Amino acid sequence: MTIFSRVTMTFLLAAACGSVMAQTDSAYKLRHGDALMVSVWRDDALRMQVRVLPDGSITFPLAGRVEVVGLSTPEVEARVAEKLKKYIPVPVVTVAITATDGNQVYVLGKVVRPGAVTLTSPETTVLQMLSQAGGLDRFADGNSIRVLRSTPQGNRILPVRYDDLVKGNQLDTNVVLMPGDTILVP
Repeated sequence: MTIFSRVTMTFLLAAACGSVMAQTDSAYKLRHGDALMVSVWRDDALRMQVRVLPDGSITFPLAGRVEVVGLSTPEVEARVAEKLKKYIPVPVVTVAITATDGNQVYVLGKVVRPGAVTLTSPETTVLQMLSQAGGLDRFADGNSIRVLRSTPQGNRILPVRYDDLVKGNQLDTNVVLMPGDTILVP
């Protein structure tokens, strides 16, 4: 590859990354537990499935440890490429999300199917999640449901008045869920 073609390729990649980076404001941000396929163009040895570790990083050959939590896939591609430049002159890195396991809510207590449920939308509410868990069982206390949420300011308890919600009352208790929330159904 000539110096001219390397410079041209670098310029084109930078232009493409700049336009992609401008679009990443609403892009999915990686979380702990998410799975990724990371590959380098024209190098089959540098293609592997990785999982975001509890410390917020991934490990990739030649690049080593790369912090990725809170980043979009184009941002991760740029970080990995930057670390690979020591070994590959113009690395073209592709990152694809293969599983969003870090995007879970936990439903506990008197529901038909308790357990972890993956959020499929950033607007998922408690009622929608309880529906995905099969609904309440017949002994559940619908107006005593709580959502436990960890925030940087500490833990919060959000009341949910299910019985009132299904009657069209107390609509403000239909909380929009966040990854890591726990729904307790007594």
